[in-house]
Amino acid sequence: MKKQNEHQSTEETKSESRDIVHLARLALAGRPQDVQTYIRRLARRYQGQLPNLASELSKLLQESPTRQSPLRREVSAPVPVDLESRLQLLRIEDVPAIDIEPIWEPGVLRFLEQILSERRQFDELTKQGLSPTRSIIFTGPPGVGKTLAARWIARELHRPLLTLDLSAVMSSFLGRTGANVRHVLDYAKSVDGVLLLDELDSIAKRRDDATDVGELKRLVTVLLQEIDDWPATGLLIAATNHAGLLDPAVWRRFEMRVEFPMPNDGSIRKAIERFLGQNKASAAWHEVLAVTLRGLSFSDIEREVMSARRSAVTRSAPLEDVLSGVVQSRVEPLARKERGQIAMWLTEAGISQRQVHELTGVSRDTIRKNTKAGSEEMTEEE
Repeated sequence: MKKQNEHQSTEETKSESRDIVHLARLALAGRPQDVQTYIRRLARRYQGQLPNLASELSKLLQESPTRQSPLRREVSAPVPVDLESRLQLLRIEDVPAIDIEPIWEPGVLRFLEQILSERRQFDELTKQGLSPTRSIIFTGPPGVGKTLAARWIARELHRPLLTLDLSAVMSSFLGRTGANVRHVLDYAKSVDGVLLLDELDSIAKRRDDATDVGELKRLVTVLLQEIDDWPATGLLIAATNHAGLLDPAVWRRFEMRVEFPMPNDGSIRKAIERFLGQNKASAAWHEVLAVTLRGLSFSDIEREVMSARRSAVTRSAPLEDVLSGVVQSRVEPLARKERGQIAMWLTEAGISQRQVHELTGVSRDTIRKNTKAGSEEMTEEE
């Protein structure tokens, strides 16, 4: 336990050191708006473990004037806009922020670390006549971390994240859509950043789709040409929830494909612990939630846990009471065996047998038998 605490303390110290260094880097670069954004993020992060520091940071933000400043970037060209709506065709995050560190499956993490390693060893690859991966496509169901992964990569590489706003790029005058896409990609090539083409299937549909119009088929051709011409110094990431809708030619243009699966039980437990933050519930509650939230994406799990935390604050209620409501709303469709396991875990968490019965539907006789059997099993093991 002592070594574990020492390891945790060391990791926290390293994290705080990185925060200070990054904040100093932004300040020395003369980027006041980015400094404010990062301070706001630090105030949220340290609210639980260092509340006084978080309060002081929040106070500084309130006292600091809010000024709109132009985008800090390495080129002076204006951000592309749609000629009809005058809307910007890109969302740009100079300093991508992630409030809660993501959890990656081992297979996904291996690909993401390879991307970072290639970019960090760009010169070494060049000496060998190689170039880093230029184009990547993320696939998987909604809410599993595809967009978050693009933001994470940009943050780790200290580069801005440029996201193609598909609602803006699809002009009501279809003849302009191809021009919009070309302008966006040409602009992104000139910026030392990470370009994210989110929901790629909405513009890169199969060209043999009989329901589609000719203009959108030509748009796919424009997109393929631009991907082919993508420079080695840039990084293009596309994401899709519907891989089956993509034109087969699109797949061949991407050098790397990363598939994001739904979280497994271990990842769900880690996510619950991370989303609960400093509001720690007992270990039994982690197991209960891991079962009742099984089958949900990371974003859905976060929504359930964060909603419970907010409800506990606004109702001035214990977090465990609110979590009971979450369990009750989701336990009904579970199999009998899983409901019985949850009932035992709830009992171990100190919840009365009557309340466990109300939450799970498991009879009090069954709860008593399971609890007694578990106790006898533990006694035998001892």
